[in-house]
Amino acid sequence: MAKGTATSSGKIAIPQPAHPDKRRQPLPWHRPKPADEDPDAPSRVRAILESPSYVLPEQDIAFLARGEVRGVRLQVEYLKPETLLEEHAVRNTVVVFGSTRIPEPAAARRNIEALRQSLETDSGNAVLIRKLAVAERILAKTRYYEIAREFGRLVGSSRCNDGSPSRLVIMTGGGPGIMEGANRGTFDVGAKSIGLNINLPHEQYPNPYITPELCFRFHYFALRKLHFLLRAKALVAFPGGFGTVDELFEVLTLVQTRKIKPVPVVLVGEEYWRRAIDFEFLADEGVIDAEDGELFWFAETADQIWTSILDWYDACGTPLGLRD
Repeated sequence: MAKGTATSSGKIAIPQPAHPDKRRQPLPWHRPKPADEDPDAPSRVRAILESPSYVLPEQDIAFLARGEVRGVRLQVEYLKPETLLEEHAVRNTVVVFGSTRIPEPAAARRNIEALRQSLETDSGNAVLIRKLAVAERILAKTRYYEIAREFGRLVGSSRCNDGSPSRLVIMTGGGPGIMEGANRGTFDVGAKSIGLNINLPHEQYPNPYITPELCFRFHYFALRKLHFLLRAKALVAFPGGFGTVDELFEVLTLVQTRKIKPVPVVLVGEEYWRRAIDFEFLADEGVIDAEDGELFWFAETADQIWTSILDWYDACGTPLGLRD
């Protein structure tokens, strides 16, 4: 009796389900054309299989790197972090920017000692003298590493009014220096933190205190900046160089022009920032309005940063719900 037809009892005889991957009898295309049918067939088939055109598009790195595929790369670079952050229920972040060149104090002291030893054998070396002067200034700024670390602890250990852990997550650029300090502070208290690395021509490494499943690497600065702001509840900018200033002014411009809703912007180290950027000069020259100077404020300690952010939300009537 043919399978699938009714038996005398009226019950249908169901055939054995097909194996999801294998067949008892191979299909014609499961075997290449044999050499006994065409001696040149195997080499021709091999040439086809090795041709770049035959590589699956998602596995063809050379094709994906072409200019015409930039739109697809942009979409994927947006989608991967977006999807994984959603899977980890990350919805609110505090973004910390700052110099990669401001390490923990011990590292800065070791650098100074090495330079001093070099100068003992080459005391007139002008390059070494300048490097030592810069290194001493870096050492003076390592207090900001400690402030960033303490701030990371405050955010990582923060709790809601009902006593449950807050859902605020520290997000940095994932590099060394100030960013390492902030990630390290959350690591100290067993909290998660995020790092958004950027792919650069020279080899680089993320700092070791980022939650592994929340460390992402970007090719495009624009997509990285987008993810910095998508969930940001506050921006904290420590002393830094071109990258820090670029990221800071991106946010200030977006808030100034009302392209995004206002968020707290805290500049850590008033003396540094007032010398690095003369905001009052910009206002006096008329290239920004006086009210644009109200888009940010200064703080000196981790507690001041954290308390002022909470105060800002209270003043807006949309408290974060993280008061004791």
